[in-house]
Amino acid sequence: MSRRKLEPGERVVLASHNAGKLEEIRARLARHDIALLSTTEFSIDEPEENGTTFATNAMIKADNAMKKSGLPALADDSGLEVAGLNGEPGIHSARWAGAARDFAMAMRMVIARLEDRFGSFDRADKRASFVATLCLAWPDGHREFFEGRVDGTLIATPRGTGGFGYDPIFVPDGETRTFAEMNRNEKAALSHRTRALHQLITECVTIPA
Repeated sequence: MSRRKLEPGERVVLASHNAGKLEEIRARLARHDIALLSTTEFSIDEPEENGTTFATNAMIKADNAMKKSGLPALADDSGLEVAGLNGEPGIHSARWAGAARDFAMAMRMVIARLEDRFGSFDRADKRASFVATLCLAWPDGHREFFEGRVDGTLIATPRGTGGFGYDPIFVPDGETRTFAEMNRNEKAALSHRTRALHQLITECVTIPA
């Protein structure tokens, strides 16, 4: 089944208050004459994310922004899935960092839980994936979903000062550096969100002949 397309000149609201994410996605869509607007332009608050999957949470955010703006809306939900923890923290990745967004604490929690489950970190199943799901919602109720994933391995001691979240303990497959040891462009070339956005642009944006 064919995807619904965004047409040149169309306006889309990004359901996020993250300025960095807004500029990153805005720059990609602007190349195809799609104008990405901020939720702050419409005074849109963030809804409660009570879904059980990345796709559901992305849909909740996209639907909220779409209904309050009257425009197509784009949202993402993402997190870290650890094989040795049965996919946790997953959709709760940000919550593990607490209200203060203390990801140093969250990384310690991941390592400690692996050690508790396997007896030591060395014996643990250290495979992990960063996952991002995008939802694009239109005012008539139509939605499109896109998933990006990057697989890798966790390390016990954080390395690097770049990136954010769990980046300092995640080494993507084929690399020896963590995401936090890469510069912004190097990480973007591999990231889960970039892969999901590339799929959206490839399949859901009309490219003039």
